[in-house]
Amino acid sequence: MKVTLSVIKADIGGYVGHSASHPDVLACADECLAKAKKEGLLIDYHVTKCGDDLELIMTHQKGVEDEKIHKLAWDTFIAGTEVAKKLKLYGAGQDLLSDAFSGNIKGMGPGVAEMEFEERKSEAIIIFMADKTSAGAWNLPLYRIFADPFNTIGLVIAPNMHAGFAFEVHDVKEHKKIILNAPEEIYDLLIFIGAPSRYAVKAVYSRATGDIAAVSSTQRLSHIAGRYVGKDDPVCIVRCQSQFPAVGEVLEPFSLPHLVEGWMRGSHHGPLMPVAVQDATPSRFDGPPRVVAVGFQLAEGRLVGPCDMFADKSFDAAREKANEIAEYMRRHGPFEPHRLPLEEMEYTTMPQVAEKLAARFINLD
Repeated sequence: MKVTLSVIKADIGGYVGHSASHPDVLACADECLAKAKKEGLLIDYHVTKCGDDLELIMTHQKGVEDEKIHKLAWDTFIAGTEVAKKLKLYGAGQDLLSDAFSGNIKGMGPGVAEMEFEERKSEAIIIFMADKTSAGAWNLPLYRIFADPFNTIGLVIAPNMHAGFAFEVHDVKEHKKIILNAPEEIYDLLIFIGAPSRYAVKAVYSRATGDIAAVSSTQRLSHIAGRYVGKDDPVCIVRCQSQFPAVGEVLEPFSLPHLVEGWMRGSHHGPLMPVAVQDATPSRFDGPPRVVAVGFQLAEGRLVGPCDMFADKSFDAAREKANEIAEYMRRHGPFEPHRLPLEEMEYTTMPQVAEKLAARFINLD
């Protein structure tokens, strides 16, 4: 059975401030998607949250970038925004950068990750959702999952993975893409994805079968709006088991709370903390950045789950390490490397300050 899995998210109002999502907004979204399932547009759905982001997980047979599915998501966000406005939630509708749906939700603010595939005999899926960070946050985990044998032993000992994986990398500033093969091009690959503020892994494919293995959202809100309107808060879908890395190999990279950009006002570096869904409520300095992982088995498109993968106590040490890193980074205050470098501050007040003071700079002798 060919099925499409669409994960579409948006920040349409925070409770309180940027910390969490209000239950009434989640209930509104659930009502919208339940109606679509009853009418036959969706096979199944799951509504959840990560921080102040509303996350829509949907299965259907319409293919990727389907106008009806995208309009359903858009209308759901609009309905949720009305609820958020009535509750006076913070930043109600902030990710909706247009007043009218134009046929595709891409470029309109919400984050989108979709893949279409033939459902396997056993189809294990993990959906990662992050808050207070940007699209490049998945670069290091996806590299470790699909190209690092120290993380994924299947690359060495599993015959159906030994051929490696192909990485589709997007230049989010120049709107270009390139496909690089692992393992033979990993040095070239790392040149680009090691700069996550500009290059993001969009998708990963099995080189043995050509099947899609992972897909992420690469939307950059500031690039779309031309100003700072909140961080991108990306999502990522990863297929697991058989010709793909095992569930444990997919989760393992998050045992290291690696540094990502985002956090307070989207202008700081901080550790990506893996947490259970109920703990994705960033509040210290609006952070530190959080990531949740919900697992499903697919059965004829039906979402069997979710299983809250980071609720496992084995990630306690990663959470403790994230808090240690957060404490260390916070001591830097407005100084780099806690604050993002100047070239990444172009959508904040930095350009206006530089322009105001330009005449007071004099040439050195």
